[in-house]
Amino acid sequence: MIEVEMKFPLDDVDAFTVRLAQVQPTLIGQRDESDEYFQAPDRDFAATDEALRIRRVGDITYLTYKGPKLDAVTKTRKEVQIRLDDGPLAADLAGALLRASGYEPALTVVKSRQVFAVDLGRFRAEVCLDRVQNLGDFVEIEVAAEPGQVDEARRAVQSLAETLGLSGSERRSYLELLLAKRSQG
Repeated sequence: MIEVEMKFPLDDVDAFTVRLAQVQPTLIGQRDESDEYFQAPDRDFAATDEALRIRRVGDITYLTYKGPKLDAVTKTRKEVQIRLDDGPLAADLAGALLRASGYEPALTVVKSRQVFAVDLGRFRAEVCLDRVQNLGDFVEIEVAAEPGQVDEARRAVQSLAETLGLSGSERRSYLELLLAKRSQG
């Protein structure tokens, strides 16, 4: 599956919420997420534009790999995600396995996320309103597409972003933004 995504910083969450209501979204839910990112022993994920993380959402744990971005405008990339057993032990064991394999923890990204679904005809977009610890407020628009649908999905995501009055797309991940902020001191 290919993830087609755009992310935008938000200065005014209330104004965005009003614009979002105009596209009649369905609230999926509110959740807190903790993403522990890892660095590979054999290559620099920052240089290869890849990511490997353990995501905790309550008692649910996912192990996710994200490949390099496939275009210069959106954050379109291959994503492979595995849901692990429920409970904190699964996340702890996955982290232990990665560390034993030579992967090193890089940084943990913590966010509170409101998730909405928006019908785009052929696609269902997930619109996430994120409050990222030590970073601020963002909105992400994401569509999952088959490889032959990527261009159409990209146009659908860009069109929804325009409808919602979003501009200033941010292609860097939250991890990259936090690492850049850290390096600035």
